[in-house]
Amino acid sequence: MVFAAAQDDLAVPAPRGACPFAPPPAYEQARRQTPVKQVRLWDGSPCWLVTRHEDIRTVLSDPRFSADDSRPGYPFHSASRKAASDNTPQTFLRMDDPEHARLRRMLTADFMVRKVETLRPAVQRIADDLLDTMTAGPAPADLVARYCLPLPSLAICRILGVPYEKHDFFQERSNALVSSASAPQDVRTANQELADFLAELALDKRRRPDDGIISTLVGRGDLDPQEVSVMGRLLLVAGHETTANMTALSVLALLRNPGQLALLREDPSLIPRAVEELLRYVSIVQAGVSRVATRDVVVGGRLISAGEGVVCMLNAANHDEDVFAGGGDLDVRRDARHHVAFGFGVHQCLGQPLARVELQIAVETLLRRLPGLRLACSFDDIRFQQDRLVYGIDALPVAW
Repeated sequence: MVFAAAQDDLAVPAPRGACPFAPPPAYEQARRQTPVKQVRLWDGSPCWLVTRHEDIRTVLSDPRFSADDSRPGYPFHSASRKAASDNTPQTFLRMDDPEHARLRRMLTADFMVRKVETLRPAVQRIADDLLDTMTAGPAPADLVARYCLPLPSLAICRILGVPYEKHDFFQERSNALVSSASAPQDVRTANQELADFLAELALDKRRRPDDGIISTLVGRGDLDPQEVSVMGRLLLVAGHETTANMTALSVLALLRNPGQLALLREDPSLIPRAVEELLRYVSIVQAGVSRVATRDVVVGGRLISAGEGVVCMLNAANHDEDVFAGGGDLDVRRDARHHVAFGFGVHQCLGQPLARVELQIAVETLLRRLPGLRLACSFDDIRFQQDRLVYGIDALPVAW
């Protein structure tokens, strides 16, 4: 039986409302009342909004839902995302198996937990050096510019073999790519400039190989320059934008919850568990994860027909009270390992081991070295990035 549902306009991403760490009220209401709901996107096209934890895990683990954004019915979050899809080659994130698995396997070894753990000393040195420089200068300082952004940027540049002096270049292009408000032409330009930069870098690695991932990909011999460029662009943008925003929001969330901050200062062994809770609580992938059904599938009592799009709202799922009791509260002692901040299923974030290491080091180092860390502005003056696929803040003025 087909269960009819009202079709409403959907802003993706939608404003978070009174609490900047909670999912948008519209998504929260949908999860409580109609967890699989028909809606309309920015261009008037219909799709299904999925907001419950159980249903999202079902969709993201079911091969009858495709990640291929070239399929008819695939739901795009904005005109800029549609432009990016129309004008750039697909990454493996937007492919289905077996091609997705073939390309992903080329990178798996570099992001396995055991391999990433060997990077801890290098990431720790980066964190300490950044804090040395910041604390030697004037206070207050912008923690985003001085710490949260350069830490993962330096790390991913070293891992990939990208010259860090180019970080302003790729940061500007990355901003255009992750903003839902970007004009389609700006997205096309940013994509092309990044592609050209990485293609040139790949040629340089062929002449002068090193131990970075791009050099390794070039040396395989079974990837053409465009494939290397596309994979490099994905890792470069995802490898710094997400962790930088997650670090800044984590620090802000802890400063807004002094009791939780005190628990971490008293017991640093809670840091790994706290990072999982912060990933759940903040949920920076605020535009959701898109899929399109390739066959008729029933999810949450609703028939989703072949060719219909689905948007899975990870931030709503991570506040699902049926899974995370008191999910609206930050609790650094919570066992939050079942969150879906990194997605779920075969497309689950490849770089999550690196993100965990970076977040654990970033938070622990700040709390240990700056016991007097505090906001240097009113919380109301913090500007949240509501118009991006990845949630974040523009600046975080702090004193210590």
